[in-house]
Amino acid sequence: MPEIRKHYFLSEYCIIAEERAKRPSDFAGAAEDSGKSGSENCIFCGGEEEKTPLATAVYKNRKIFADTSEERIRNWDFRCFPNLYPALSSVPEHPEHPEIGLHAEPGYGFHEIIVESPLHGRKLEDFSDPELSGLMHVYRDRTCNYITREKILYVSLFKNSGKAAGASINHSHSQLVALPFCPPQVERELKVIREKERCPYCAMFDKEKTSSRLIFENSECIAFTPYSSMGPFEVWILPRKHVSFLGDCKDKTLFALGDILRDVLKSYRKVLGNLPFNHMFYQLFKTPEYHLNLRLLPRLTINAGFELNTGTYINTVSPERAASYLRGDLTPGK
Repeated sequence: MPEIRKHYFLSEYCIIAEERAKRPSDFAGAAEDSGKSGSENCIFCGGEEEKTPLATAVYKNRKIFADTSEERIRNWDFRCFPNLYPALSSVPEHPEHPEIGLHAEPGYGFHEIIVESPLHGRKLEDFSDPELSGLMHVYRDRTCNYITREKILYVSLFKNSGKAAGASINHSHSQLVALPFCPPQVERELKVIREKERCPYCAMFDKEKTSSRLIFENSECIAFTPYSSMGPFEVWILPRKHVSFLGDCKDKTLFALGDILRDVLKSYRKVLGNLPFNHMFYQLFKTPEYHLNLRLLPRLTINAGFELNTGTYINTVSPERAASYLRGDLTPGK
């Protein structure tokens, strides 16, 4: 029988419809190109630095540099530069004709690309420990760089992998968008969190670390399929320690967060192949009540009329069964 499941602490719901259940092999059509082809025209590859805006931060041999109009840094490990087609601008124009009774303001903010490797086809799940540690430090550094800017209230840090997940270039990269407002979804969470005697994410950690939805754990973090998953094989990662944003993470926690992310991505590839997915950090600066978390969502289904009309998602793979696949208890063909 289908189940209607409620979010851990919000008034949000999903429908688990196992009668429409699918095996991982049924999602094979969502797999995309591995990213190894097309490198000859890729502007994100090492050696093609002139084809992008000047880099604001170039990580090389554990040091940070910046491009100048006279010199582009070569032989880098990670490279960060403004998005050529930004969603927001650090020097925005005022709306020319705001309509009476409607609100509009300059589109102030920052939109940055984080190229994760100079090598085309290199993926996070194949990173060595030093590469992984380096990327997580970049994530932390760039978050801290923007969250302290004047008028910035939220830093959205995310990765689109594959066309179906929103990536227009298949060279592995992440994006950062610094916003002058807090997203309503996060504000709703924070409002409820502040009404609780105990952090609901800490309670969630205690519950999921012993549940059938647990996939991986290490000394600092757990990865699990959330009870009210909005789609097949959704995974959340929670730090054991209550930290509110990446800047609060010590090096040990930072690496552990990346390490368990790498484990999840390896499982995704083993179970689902080269699937499109998004991973997204949820974090708040100077908000000690909030609990940093990282969410991954494979793009295996399409939100149709019901989802758009109700905000309620139909999930054809229960989180318990998805966790069994990702742990390796069930094989992809069964």
